[in-house]
Amino acid sequence: MSTTAKLPHQKELFGHPVGLYVLFFTEMWERFSYYGMRAILVLYLVAETQSDNSGLGWTNGEALALYGWYTMLVYVASIPGGWIADKFLGQKKSVLYGGILLVLGHSVLAIEQMWAFYSGLGLIIAGVGLLKPNISTMVGGLYKKGDIRRDKGFTIFYIGINVGAFLSSLIVGYVGEVHGWHYGFGLAGIGMAAGLIQYLVGQKHLKNVGNFLGVSENIEEKEAMNKPLTKIEKDRVVVLLISFLLVIIFWGAFEQAGGLMNIYAKEKTARSLMGWEVPASWFQALNAMFIIFLGTSVAGYWAARKLKGKVSTSLFKMILGLIIMGTGFFFMTAAAAEYESSGASAMYWLVLAYLFHTVGELCISPVALSYITKLAPVKYASLMMGVYFAMTGFGNKLAGLLGEASENLGEYTIFTGIAVFCVSFGLLVMVFRKKLEKLTHGAEDNERKIVEDIAEIGSN
Repeated sequence: MSTTAKLPHQKELFGHPVGLYVLFFTEMWERFSYYGMRAILVLYLVAETQSDNSGLGWTNGEALALYGWYTMLVYVASIPGGWIADKFLGQKKSVLYGGILLVLGHSVLAIEQMWAFYSGLGLIIAGVGLLKPNISTMVGGLYKKGDIRRDKGFTIFYIGINVGAFLSSLIVGYVGEVHGWHYGFGLAGIGMAAGLIQYLVGQKHLKNVGNFLGVSENIEEKEAMNKPLTKIEKDRVVVLLISFLLVIIFWGAFEQAGGLMNIYAKEKTARSLMGWEVPASWFQALNAMFIIFLGTSVAGYWAARKLKGKVSTSLFKMILGLIIMGTGFFFMTAAAAEYESSGASAMYWLVLAYLFHTVGELCISPVALSYITKLAPVKYASLMMGVYFAMTGFGNKLAGLLGEASENLGEYTIFTGIAVFCVSFGLLVMVFRKKLEKLTHGAEDNERKIVEDIAEIGSN
């Protein structure tokens, strides 16, 4: 099989389908809107009602509780979003309708009324639910089975996510904190509108991906929808569901970024830099910035490792990602200790923590997206992607609960507990890794054979 076999009538750019870049920019603007809003949401909730930039005046616990519910529902909505795509609309139309809902949701948030606040959150939840799982599944659909470019394609796509996140944390975060929270919410809506427009313009490059299978010209895909799951497919679903435990724990820890770590940066970090105070929301940009700079390097490291015949399976990467990310929380333990002793902690603790979190994320998140497209049965492709994002949502809710607990237990205890648990759980799953990989029935063996052929050709 060709390592880069193209689907019918598929144009390429820089070695990848042009459709990848259409989806790249769509997701970039969607994440611009989501992460921009996320960067200022908790800060808006806890801002005093009588301040120059007045907020809702909630307590930290109340704000983190809402943050947990909201971010959970955003991703749990991916289950009905994936089901709707599989049964009624197809992935392509689901992404379109999701984008429309997101533009409406962010625009409504710009209105300074409580009904608009809750209505906007509801529309965003529905919009992300339709868009998020289906656009990721479409990326996988751009590549044939066994195409070793798939993982790198997801990494490129993932960089697009984080370009949007980086820009929004700086731009929306600054506008929200300095000029007004609702101006920031409105700016996020403008970003999503830009993404929706370019998605519509790029439809000619997505003709053969994301179509509703009820009208698909692919006879094999149609037949696969009507057959019961085989023993191999069931085993692969089991492996996916077990790997989702890693996902819940990872995001339960990682999403302290928008909640507890965001508040910590605002209230307990010395943010003065050459006489200028760094906005607390800007620390949200560190993760995205590190991904942009390190994304291709991490992907290249794993590709080189695979060429050398070393362990580089998806499950191995995901386990290692959890361990690395957990290790990053030891820096937040150090920050909390410094705060308790001196009344403020240095900014470099946050920088180091986000660096480790980012490397861990690059090992688990884009890899998990690709892994699902390899193992999920065709008839449940979008649904399984939806389940993945729902697990991300449960992780977000866990993050909110941990943030709330910090009011009683303190940041030092929470940060240390997260670090110890993530590292320990990762090591435990590593013990059973080989047994779990047997249940994939060689889903990644074809890639391994292709890589061996490339290595053999290179040595001749």
